[in-house]
Amino acid sequence: MKLDTEMLWLIGGVAGFLALSSIIGYALKCRVKTPGLQATIQNLNARIRAWWIMVFIFGIALLTGGVGSLVLFGFMSFWALREFITLTPTRPGDHRTLFWVFFIITPLHYWLLARQWYGLFAVFIPVYAFLFIPLRNAMAGDTERFLERTAKIQWGLMVCVYCVSHAPALLMLLNIPGYEGENGKLLFFFVLVTQISDVLQYVWGKTLGKHKIAPHVSPNKTVEGFIGGVLSATAIGAALWWATPFTPLQAAGMSLAITLMGFAGGLVMSAIKRDRGVKDYGSMIEGHGGVMDRIDSICFAAPVFFHLTRYYFS
Repeated sequence: MKLDTEMLWLIGGVAGFLALSSIIGYALKCRVKTPGLQATIQNLNARIRAWWIMVFIFGIALLTGGVGSLVLFGFMSFWALREFITLTPTRPGDHRTLFWVFFIITPLHYWLLARQWYGLFAVFIPVYAFLFIPLRNAMAGDTERFLERTAKIQWGLMVCVYCVSHAPALLMLLNIPGYEGENGKLLFFFVLVTQISDVLQYVWGKTLGKHKIAPHVSPNKTVEGFIGGVLSATAIGAALWWATPFTPLQAAGMSLAITLMGFAGGLVMSAIKRDRGVKDYGSMIEGHGGVMDRIDSICFAAPVFFHLTRYYFS
């Protein structure tokens, strides 16, 4: 990946934003004395510290090129799938199927991506793995709640592996006119808009949020946070058009699609957590919960952004 002036501006902008956030978080920690607000500020500062680590890891992966990005997203898919399956009770009859899912299907799917074998990459999980999983479960001979157990494994593989893998698949789009060799910035743009939308929805919701948008699914999501976060992130995405193959208006449209699908992903994955009676998918990331809690918006946004870019610009 080329470390050109535009990429340096992107990296510098994110580092500057995090530095400013750290300063503000420290100042608030020193000034706020109310116990309730102190808890909120403590959570905010924990999120900022985690963001420093996540941005550093993502930056290293991006600078190493396609291999580093594939390894990073492959690990995130593996760990998110682990968190997802942990929340969905399994039986001994599922264990051999899960071995195939974790140690054969998932690595093979990312290998297809590394080989840029788009034709098979696009259908391997939704067709061949989809048909293989119930067959392997049936061969185990355990028919109790067979359909439910099989569907959970299939759905987890789709959302945690197939959907997430469309983010590094952006590096596969080599035929974008005038954008050859610059796909790393496109991946950076996608992840930045997705994650900044989550952050801004959180900030707008905490400062102005009054009307719950889905109180029984995600009590912290508000109409004000949704509108403020989506519009703010869309504006930021439009302002970053120079790092993409899009015009300012196209960048705004793509950013809007990313933020809307990211919100949908967060809401759906929250519904699963409520169904299972847990607050987070895990505790790996301080202030954020598990890996799936951090990439839930990517799950829905990545395939939509990938196919929009591939269809209209590649």
